[in-house]
Amino acid sequence: MPFGLEATAFLGACVFLAGMVDALAGGGGLITLPAYLAVGLDPALILGTNKLVSCLGTVVSTARYHRALKFSIRDFMPVIIASMIGSWLGARGALLVDPSWIRPMLLAALPVVAWLVWSKKDFGAVDEAHRLPAAERTRRGVLVAVPIGAYDGFFGPGTGTFFAIAFARWCKHDLLGATARAKILNLVSNVGALAAFMWAGRLHWKVGLSMTLLSIAGNYVGATLGVKRGAALIRPVVVLVCAGLFAKVLFDALR
Repeated sequence: MPFGLEATAFLGACVFLAGMVDALAGGGGLITLPAYLAVGLDPALILGTNKLVSCLGTVVSTARYHRALKFSIRDFMPVIIASMIGSWLGARGALLVDPSWIRPMLLAALPVVAWLVWSKKDFGAVDEAHRLPAAERTRRGVLVAVPIGAYDGFFGPGTGTFFAIAFARWCKHDLLGATARAKILNLVSNVGALAAFMWAGRLHWKVGLSMTLLSIAGNYVGATLGVKRGAALIRPVVVLVCAGLFAKVLFDALR
């Protein structure tokens, strides 16, 4: 490892915690990215290293959710494709437009989103998606996936959280089912980003691979807790992630 024992232990604890948070509500990068900076990893390698660690951990949490809920990936495929198209469009847009204008929008939206999730105590508690025809579920999923996928390609922070909230609100899934579907979409977009970082050589393989087991463990624990406790646990974590994302965006805007 390029840093000492104490720094490695600190980073490992952050990666494990981030895996748990990511599996429950997304937003694990709010923990790991500052941690990589704190231990002295080359800033040019941080994003790629983080993607390597989080991708492998997300595979585990995605599989854990899917094994517990057993929903059809085939039926969900149009939504996955829509998210990929949205992400590509967003990435193309980022080449043409300064994404910094999204920060004020997030600063306005995040407190509202957090308040809506927290104030509605039964938010995501009941799965009512079965009341919608299959075609309507797919249509709503696509309508959710394109703009949030575009946001992911254009800017990115909090994408998994936004997917989970949107699937619970507009597609009528409970928070558990919404989070499971959000993990699939996040995994697809993360793999694409990881491939780009690998191609450019912008990751630290030794650090990434050494942290992978802790990320896998954190994701497994988080997904297991999510499956067992559902919205009762996921809901407050979503609110905390929104608060953390708000603080990060505000800090970045004021620097």
